[in-house]
Amino acid sequence: MSVVIVGGGIGGLATALSLHAAGMTDVVIAEAAAELRPLGVGINLLPHAVRELAELGLYDRLAEIGVATGELAYYNRHGSPIWSEPRGLRAGYRWPQFSVHRGRLQMLLLAEVRRRLGEAAVRPDHTLTGFHQEGGTVSARFTTAGGESELTGDVLVGADGIHSTLRALLYPDEGPPPWNGLVLWRGVSRARPFLSGRSMIMAGDGTAKFVAYPIQDATPGLVNWIAERPVDEAVARGDWNRSVEPAEVLRHFGDWRFDWLDVPRLISAAEAVYEYPMVDRDPLPRWSHGRVTLLGDAAHAMYPIGSNGASQAVLDARVLAYELAVGRSPEQALSAYEERRRPVTTALCLANRGMGPEVVMRIAHERAPDGFADIEDVIPMAEREAIAAAYKRTAGFDPRLLNERPSYGVAPA
Repeated sequence: MSVVIVGGGIGGLATALSLHAAGMTDVVIAEAAAELRPLGVGINLLPHAVRELAELGLYDRLAEIGVATGELAYYNRHGSPIWSEPRGLRAGYRWPQFSVHRGRLQMLLLAEVRRRLGEAAVRPDHTLTGFHQEGGTVSARFTTAGGESELTGDVLVGADGIHSTLRALLYPDEGPPPWNGLVLWRGVSRARPFLSGRSMIMAGDGTAKFVAYPIQDATPGLVNWIAERPVDEAVARGDWNRSVEPAEVLRHFGDWRFDWLDVPRLISAAEAVYEYPMVDRDPLPRWSHGRVTLLGDAAHAMYPIGSNGASQAVLDARVLAYELAVGRSPEQALSAYEERRRPVTTALCLANRGMGPEVVMRIAHERAPDGFADIEDVIPMAEREAIAAAYKRTAGFDPRLLNERPSYGVAPA
């Protein structure tokens, strides 16, 4: 079976590796950028995604470039603890949670695709303009620096992000991604470890929020941070490349100092700060059309809550490869892939719009806006545990269910 993938991000590269592992070697990735570079900031790979990448033979490489997160802790605006829980191996998973630089992860996957599938498997400078299906094949048209190009395969996969061209061709009236009025500022700073040295923290009141976690084991190492709050003025919809000065963020977070973390100092140490609106996409009624389907953010862009964006794209990739490999026709395989993945990601998108597990910060602020002496008087432990457990089930990384679930791997014929 031959597959054309539009988009050379994490989802597209993971799809190519998953297809190759299942015995499909006629795979091409068409990427609009003229050169793939290690862009972005930090992301998290949850245990369910780490499992899939480990089964693709990438565990040791992930451990080299990332930090195995030890705990996730929520605090209120004043730095008082609301909830904390172990993560990864410490939480009973068979696989860790890794915090990594997105660009380094992408370059790792890119190198593996080229090593396993050959240099020609990745075609930069290919901008999708259209496609057509006929006679059991699907052909995609692209513009390149040299003119026009066409790639033909049995299946066409759109893994081209929140501004997916393929999605726009399937749903031309959808318009830009909706914005909820919040803006994110993201940066990576060299800083000393805080708390356990492997802690991922979130502090806030349900409106303004600050997130930080290490993405490099060193002293000092690299710490990824995110500052979030509402803004009145409109910002560019979904442009990760818009940079701002740290002073812009410090206007809003300049007094966020805790005993265990100096937030202004961390912000000031960033080499670059990127501004991004909190946008997602409304869930679609359908991803697959004949031999064409969507994957990752192109299918289900969601708010960056719960550390699920990249992880869900990896899961999409593995399930898609599994369904294509088990002997069904392409149309049946895409239908089965969508049947498995679309309800899950739809529920997750909607859960993230409700703030997912981060809702504990809002609840704590609503019930105790001036702070508290004992969180048990504000949100009892049973309520906090129920919120965390419900999100894990929705996102598919409940420890017991994940540990016992059969593999998505398929041995090549």
